[in-house]
Amino acid sequence: MLSDKLAGLTPASVFGYFEKICSIPHGSGNTKLISDYLVSFAKEHGIGYIQDDLNNVILFQDGTCGMEDHAPVILQGHMDMVCEQDADCLIDMQTQGLDIDHDDQWIFANGTTLGGDNGIAVAYALALLADKSIPHPPLEVIITVDEETGMFGAAGIDLSMLKGRTLVNLDSEDEGIFTVSCAGGARGTIHLPLERRVVYGPCVKLTVDGLQGGHSGVEIHKNRANANKVMGQLLGRVQALMPVCITKLSGGAKDNAIPRSCQATLVLLGMQPERINDITAELQNMLRTEYDEPEAVVRGDNVEALGGMALTQECSSKVIALLNAAPNGVQAWSEDISGLVQTSLNLGVLTMDEELTMTFAVRSSVNQEKRELLHKLQELAEFHGGSYTEVGDYPAWEYKKDSRLREIMVETFRDMFDKAPEVVAIHAGLECGLLSEKLPGLDCVSIGPDMEDIHTSRERLNIASTRRTWEFLLEVLKKL
Repeated sequence: MLSDKLAGLTPASVFGYFEKICSIPHGSGNTKLISDYLVSFAKEHGIGYIQDDLNNVILFQDGTCGMEDHAPVILQGHMDMVCEQDADCLIDMQTQGLDIDHDDQWIFANGTTLGGDNGIAVAYALALLADKSIPHPPLEVIITVDEETGMFGAAGIDLSMLKGRTLVNLDSEDEGIFTVSCAGGARGTIHLPLERRVVYGPCVKLTVDGLQGGHSGVEIHKNRANANKVMGQLLGRVQALMPVCITKLSGGAKDNAIPRSCQATLVLLGMQPERINDITAELQNMLRTEYDEPEAVVRGDNVEALGGMALTQECSSKVIALLNAAPNGVQAWSEDISGLVQTSLNLGVLTMDEELTMTFAVRSSVNQEKRELLHKLQELAEFHGGSYTEVGDYPAWEYKKDSRLREIMVETFRDMFDKAPEVVAIHAGLECGLLSEKLPGLDCVSIGPDMEDIHTSRERLNIASTRRTWEFLLEVLKKL
């Protein structure tokens, strides 16, 4: 089964199936071939299966001798990968497999992403199902599609036939770190109608730039400024000295990224542009001293035009008020897990065209708090005479205080490796939230071997960690 590339690596069956998976194109949205391979595997080994219209696959296997009557255990991962490659790489990732190799410590793909996230989960599952000598309870294996582009497979899969309520998710990238909770989220957008008229006067371009930015889940708590919110402060300070009419306003590119820059152009009604310098200097100094923003730049530049179509003074004031009233950043911390952000939002994208739009990434590990925060955005929009839309809602995977699975896994890890694992919650999304909603009472923990630089052409999978995680998984299954 093994080719020359991964021959000699152990466990041989895991790396053999992983190499087979790497030979099949399986980027997000291109999962038919890999899904059909899983069905062929099931038929070859006499394993029950379901393949749905989305290409999700569920595999079923009875418990081994003496464990037939145990409660079923669910194993779960996703079959799709992120397809990124170097500019000089000639592989067509839509139609060709990966060029994988290893250096005795790490497995990698030449010029492309490796897809260890989450091909290794599929390889673990297939190696387990194919080996009749490994003791385990009844298994229900969920392998979803399109996790990387929005968890669409997990959202659309029917799990009504599953009996298990204990689930090991294999989509983590750090050995010895057990994830036990993750945030749910949604994208909320405020829409504000705009009124324009011809306005004349000195024009100024305001710029907020040089901020660190970052991931709106992982780095929302790191005292980094949001350029869109900073622009709101800047516009408010200018308006306090003299009425203004906004002509342009934009900042940020993605709702889940903390915006690094924002620009606005406005007509000053009777104000000398030179007075802007004091305001920008004061705000820049505040950013560099009160935030972790040593490279922050706030400036105002004269614009040659003396006016043109701009928002009315009243409409400009409404935009500025809305921008400053919008919540942003950490809203609540977890009481169960020290240092965990429980609820947050990020004003990631600000645009002004036919209407003003403000798009937020909202996250919370408590579903009720997420709904309340989204409702707050809706109320804010309506209060200012606007409207509100919402997409991409997915549930939180809430922390389970009494988890038999977590206790067994922690005890097993300590016995095997003579140290305690790290039990964490993350302020980002995993499919466990969607699966928990479909399987009430689900007891779930997420694990995985060490991987580095996932979603890049530098991605690599640690060989020794893959072996240890496999051995750990088998011990856990024996105890379940």
